[in-house]
Amino acid sequence: AKKEIKKVRPDISLYDFFQLPRISRAQNLDALSSQANLLGYSSVLRASLETSNVIPMMTTAAGNISPAKVLILGIGVAGLQAIATAKRLGARVWGYDVRADVKDQVESLGAKFVEVEGAADASKAGGYAVEQTEEFMQRQKAKIAESVAKADIIISTAQIPGKKAPILITTEMINAMKSGSVIIDLASATGGNTELTKDCTTVNHNGVNIVGNSALACSMPSDASKLYGKNVLNFLQLIITKEGQLNLNFEDDLVKGTCVVHGGKITNERVKALIS
Repeated sequence: AKKEIKKVRPDISLYDFFQLPRISRAQNLDALSSQANLLGYSSVLRASLETSNVIPMMTTAAGNISPAKVLILGIGVAGLQAIATAKRLGARVWGYDVRADVKDQVESLGAKFVEVEGAADASKAGGYAVEQTEEFMQRQKAKIAESVAKADIIISTAQIPGKKAPILITTEMINAMKSGSVIIDLASATGGNTELTKDCTTVNHNGVNIVGNSALACSMPSDASKLYGKNVLNFLQLIITKEGQLNLNFEDDLVKGTCVVHGGKITNERVKALIS
C-alpha cells in the first residue's frame, strides 16, 4: 500500500486542512477547529439524551435534584465548547488536559481544572497533546479514576496526531461509575479514550453508555456545511488571484504547511514519515 501511495501524478497538487500550522493567520481556514466547535456542542446535547439524569439543578415540590457532574477530558476546541455548553445547561463541570497552561481557559468558562503534576512540556506541539512518561501516566490514571467515579457525564476528546488515541478511561474505572452515566468518546475514530469504545457504536457496560462518535458535527449539517464552506473559500482566496489565476506561493507558511503533494512529490514531512 505504501508503494502505491508514492506513485504521485505530477499534475496534481493536494492540500490538507488538517496540516494547517496552528497560528493566528490560519484560524479562518481551520476546518478542524470550526467542526470541533460543533462537535463539542453536539456532544453535550447527545450526552443529555443518553444519561438517566437531568443536567441542571431543579427544585420541585417532591424535592431537589442536584446538577449533573460533567467531566471533560482534553481541552482543545471541542473540549472548551463542551465546557461552555455544559455550563450553559446548568451542570457542574471539571476539565482535564496534560497541558497545564489550559487551566486558565477552563476556569474562565466557570469549570474546575483537574491538576496532575509532572507533565511533559507540550508548548511546542502546536496545541496538541504529547506522549508522557510512565511515572506521569500512573499519577494521571489515579487522578482521572477519582474524577471518573464522580461523573454523570464524560466528554472525551484526547488525541495525539498520527498516533492511536491515549487510553484515559479503563474498564475498571467504568465499573466504578454509576449506572445511567454516559461517556461520549470523540476520539473513537483513532481508537478511543476508553478500553471499551467502538467507533460509530454505543456500548452499554454495567449500565454505563459509551458512545463512540467522532462525527457528531454531522448531526448539524446546515451549520457544519456553512462553516466548512467558509473555510474552503478563505483557502481559495489564499491561492487564487483576483483575476482567477492559480498562485501557489510556497513562501507563505499556510500554503507550504497544507501542501501534501506537488510536482509529483510528497512535500509534507509528516506524511513522508508515515509512509516511509
